[in-house]
Amino acid sequence: MALHFVTQAGTTAHEGERVLLTGAEAKHAAVVRRVRVGESVTIGDGAGVWLEGVVEDVSATEVAVRITARREHPLPEVRIVLAQALAKGDRDELAVQAACELGVDEIVPWQASRSISRWEGPKAAKGRERWATIVREAAKQAHRPWVPEVSSVESTGQLAKRAADARMLVLDPTAQTALSSIRADERDLLLVVGPEGGISAEELDRLTEAGAERVRLGDTVLRTSTAGPAAIALLSGILGRW
Repeated sequence: MALHFVTQAGTTAHEGERVLLTGAEAKHAAVVRRVRVGESVTIGDGAGVWLEGVVEDVSATEVAVRITARREHPLPEVRIVLAQALAKGDRDELAVQAACELGVDEIVPWQASRSISRWEGPKAAKGRERWATIVREAAKQAHRPWVPEVSSVESTGQLAKRAADARMLVLDPTAQTALSSIRADERDLLLVVGPEGGISAEELDRLTEAGAERVRLGDTVLRTSTAGPAAIALLSGILGRW
């Protein structure tokens, strides 16, 4: 399997042209992955462009690749969006990483009432940057042509407004409707996952009043780090991606 790297979004490179990897990507390619001249690699711009090429020159600061093929992948007609509640430790980060590998198209950090972790002030920007870095690396590892967007942290009120433009599915182990019974329509699927302590009754009511549907994965209760990825895998099957 060819090694995969990311270049600047909106690249105009075509077959026969040269693409230069610089900065962190060049260092990763040359020092960490130890690419060699003549090796086949793939390069994405994170916005749908997929390039195949052969390495021509390698240094610690620059890697030159001759493009042999270019493809452009459109965004899915129905996107999967994950609203992941902030969680203690690295559980939310584990959820974000796995969600990206499994096909999520956007991630919304959610400041739930029972979230122990709080993103306030400068910490909000730092937290978003951290998640964006995790998503970018996971997308590279999974060879995804699109790098999912990480939105700014949202309150429950802000999250509820998203139900106007997407089909909001709130994971609730007490719900009567199984997620596996859902059939997609033309709307994006917005999956809401609570923190370790679960989603409060007040939050459930507010999201439901906004149009959200409460759904369950099964008879067991999953951790916040695994519930989202498990649901995304199921939705990927429902959407015919897998």
